[in-house]
Amino acid sequence: MTQPNHKRPWLAAALAFLYPGLGHVYLREWLRAALWFSLVISSMAFLVGDSVTAPLEGGVTVESTMAALQAVPLEANVALLAITVLSMADAYWMATRENEVVDVVEGAKCPTCGKELDEDIDFCHWCTTELEQPVDAEN
Repeated sequence: MTQPNHKRPWLAAALAFLYPGLGHVYLREWLRAALWFSLVISSMAFLVGDSVTAPLEGGVTVESTMAALQAVPLEANVALLAITVLSMADAYWMATRENEVVDVVEGAKCPTCGKELDEDIDFCHWCTTELEQPVDAEN
């Protein structure tokens, strides 16, 4: 079970699979999320021509949407797949790195109750367990 300040790397990766950048929104990495969103939009605008949107000019129906999807070139699909995989990997890596930083910042824990310890006293102020050695941040 994750602690309250921890992010779930697999959830971040799954959200990035749904749409590149969405995992970064979950991580509250706003600039990275905006960069992934804009990368998808700009690469699709660059790789997809006007012939793809031509079936949609008569109105948006199921048939016209399917025709537009089938008209997307292979290069655009490969680029979107690569962007999605890279976004998933980046979101997973960012969540893992953020969890490591949270673990370091949280500091020493009580061996009995697991709550954070105060470095100035030699007992746990939560459960009153006496500590035999001085508290350091590397427990």
